[in-house]
Amino acid sequence: MWDQRYSTPEYAYGTKANDFLIENVTTIPKGKVLSLAEGEGRNAVFLAQQGYTVTAVDGSWAGIEKAKNLAKINQVDIEFIHADLNDYELGENKWDAIISIFFPLASAQRSKLYQKVSRGLKTNGVFLLEAYTPKQVSLGTGGGSSVAVMQSKQSLTNELKGLDFIHLAEIERNVVEGIYHTGVGAVIQAIAQKNDS
Repeated sequence: MWDQRYSTPEYAYGTKANDFLIENVTTIPKGKVLSLAEGEGRNAVFLAQQGYTVTAVDGSWAGIEKAKNLAKINQVDIEFIHADLNDYELGENKWDAIISIFFPLASAQRSKLYQKVSRGLKTNGVFLLEAYTPKQVSLGTGGGSSVAVMQSKQSLTNELKGLDFIHLAEIERNVVEGIYHTGVGAVIQAIAQKNDS
């Protein structure tokens, strides 16, 4: 599905970074940032432009090729990795920050990934996420029709262990990100930090 979506000349979700990421970039410690399911590169390019050392992982070759092109246009260096995030190892105490922007994933897979996120972050490292909530299905402005891959305060609190939430909110906001995310969206926004246990 994703290779097909990303195989068009235009950028499916645009080339501008996610608004929540832009607004909260100062909460991300300077250093090494991992972007999960980066897609066509917009968020990774933005972070690289802010001086971060960015690694971007995605399961779509077509997405990675477009992301590489976007990085070249913007004259930034990013490490791109083609991998299935169900299998990809994030390492331990490796990342100053990890971001997840509109990454649809079922609960069982999320729980396993979030365990890797918690292990992968350094002490004081930050996890920043924006995702659609189940309410999004009735709005129909992006994110598909499967409630199973959407998240809520409750699901995130249950699944993301070992981190302390600095910010956790379910809101409705105008999401304009390419042709697939356009209109009022029901989202969850989270910033969590790994502290000494």
